[in-house]
Amino acid sequence: MQENKPVLIVGLGNPGKEYENTRHNVGFMAVDAMIPADSTWKTEKQALTTQAVFNGKKCIFVKPQTFMNNSGESVSALMKFYKIPIENLIVFHDDMDLKVGTWKTKTGGGSAGHNGIKSIDALVGNDYVRYRIGIGHPRDFNSMIDPVDWVLGKFDKEQKLLINQAITNCLTCIQL
Repeated sequence: MQENKPVLIVGLGNPGKEYENTRHNVGFMAVDAMIPADSTWKTEKQALTTQAVFNGKKCIFVKPQTFMNNSGESVSALMKFYKIPIENLIVFHDDMDLKVGTWKTKTGGGSAGHNGIKSIDALVGNDYVRYRIGIGHPRDFNSMIDPVDWVLGKFDKEQKLLINQAITNCLTCIQL
């Protein structure tokens, strides 16, 4: 982490009311949980952004508005504009390979088929910190729902509680 540069904290999701509280928008939920309630969002570089101090470090919080599959476009543009090095990039996203309410962190590696991560990797590289928040897989629930429909579906009440707890636990472990 370069100390003299802010941290770009990106939550992945899809814009629009129809996608609020869907599994694919867990990244947006994590970012919302990190910022002060009175934060003001502005639109720049195809993203909603706000700035705040988190854990004593100046941060730029980002919710790309390009839709998930093109998240790298806004992330790349913001990194160039603010001169953010890749080691100061943190991305929060959903992960179907993790059980609902669990989370893991990693730096670098592959996308595991996540199109938002693929987009970011293609445009800025992959050597950044990722917080993967588990949304479960339809097979975990003996469901035949197509994975695309699964990620765009909404949490039930129990899953929402587990997701909120995972986000809370995840945020207490962030080191900037």
